[in-house]
Amino acid sequence: MRVHFKAMADYTGGNLTSQALVADKVELIQMLFDGLVDSLAVAKGHIEHQAIEKKGQSLNRASRIVVGLKSALDYSQGGDIAANLSELYDYVLRKIIHINIHNDLAGLGEIHGLMVELQQAWKTMPGLIPSRPNMNLGAAPSSLAVH
Repeated sequence: MRVHFKAMADYTGGNLTSQALVADKVELIQMLFDGLVDSLAVAKGHIEHQAIEKKGQSLNRASRIVVGLKSALDYSQGGDIAANLSELYDYVLRKIIHINIHNDLAGLGEIHGLMVELQQAWKTMPGLIPSRPNMNLGAAPSSLAVH
């Protein structure tokens, strides 16, 4: 899997390098899902308050994060799971476009729920992975790409 720093920048809005230096692969994905779920929730509020420009910004941020999650998929190791997630991410991107055009709160609720489920699954992930040695905090940022 590859997690691009651009996707992380969309999540964090800054201070990316220091956060990425201490985050492992699972934590990076968890952070992206946190940002995605937050962006979708914020977009809902903007739709409800007819703040159209801010809604667009929140949905744009959500889209960029979904693209980052999709680019992190490792098809060689992920097999059918990676392929299914890729299709799900494509669906979410199409729905975000539809939501942005039509202010579709039901559609937004649907994808928000799906992403919350995935977010929760990633939160259980650390308990399923064997312990690893301490991370080399002196590593160059380019070596932090998730493979």
